[in-house]
Order: sequence, then structure tokens, then C-alpha cells
Amino acid sequence: MISQDQKSGLRNPWMLSLIGLILLVLAVNATFIWFATHNKSMLVDREYKTKDRKTNTQVLSELGAQQALAWQTTIKKPKAIVLNQPTMYEISVVDKDGKPVSGEMEVEAYRAADASKDFTTSFKEVAAGSYQGYVTFPLKGYWELHIHIKRGADEFTVDTDRFKVEERS
Repeated sequence: MISQDQKSGLRNPWMLSLIGLILLVLAVNATFIWFATHNKSMLVDREYKTKDRKTNTQVLSELGAQQALAWQTTIKKPKAIVLNQPTMYEISVVDKDGKPVSGEMEVEAYRAADASKDFTTSFKEVAAGSYQGYVTFPLKGYWELHIHIKRGADEFTVDTDRFKVEERS
């Protein structure tokens, strides 16, 4: 018969296992909460509500301008991209008629995991419509390049696929 005075219930292995499981779940949750409050992820821009805020009309007009220009870019990608090593990129740009586009080019290296390490590099025009520049990536991981080309009042932007920067092997 169970009595209030009997203390052997806390010595039952099932009860001890249940209490241990509850404590384990609480400890894991506390660890997750600590990491969430102390390690700020940069995957979401902190100013996403106000940065580059545009109306639908502005966005559609920019897309229309990009499509009207119809510039084509060709990027000669390096075979391997190594951490802290200057990597040469060659980018050629032609208009919709196939004529070279001369202007100014800036390449923004974007890393979603740490926005503080993003940087911009100017590329030099080595021939009509052909640009060359060196990019040195300070961190390993996944990066993207955002290429901005400006000729007079015309501006064109193209993004590369995500690629991986590795340590020297």
C-alpha cells in the first residue's frame, strides 16, 4: 500500500530516469537560448525593413531597365579559390547587339554568414568591354559576387552563383 510517509518512490529507477530526462531537456534548451542570444547570425540584415526600401513600381522599373539593356556578362572563373590568396577574375560585358560595354565596374564580395567581412573591389578595363581584377577572400566558406557595371546613366547588375573558398590544401 502506498503511503505519504514512504520515501522509496524517488529511488525508483523509472522515476530517476524521468527526472534525468526532464533535466537533460532543460539543459539543452538553456544551451540553445544562450547560443541564440550570444552568437548573432548575420544571415538576415539588421536593417532589412529600411535598407533599399522601394515601392513595387520602383522595383518593376529597375527590372525593366535591366531587361532593356540586355547586357551579357561572361565570367572567367578561377579553378580554385584559396583563402587569403589574390584570385584573378576576368569579366567581359557586351550589349544586346554584341558590342563591348566600356565603363566602370565594381565587384562586391558578399558573404551571407558575416556581413562585416563584405568588401568591394574596382576592376580595371584592360580592353574594350573586358575587365580584370584581383579578389582576396579573408574567410573560408561560401561567397557570392555582385557585379555592378556603370556606363554613363546606364547601370547593370549581375550576381554569380555561390561558391566555396577553401583553405590551402
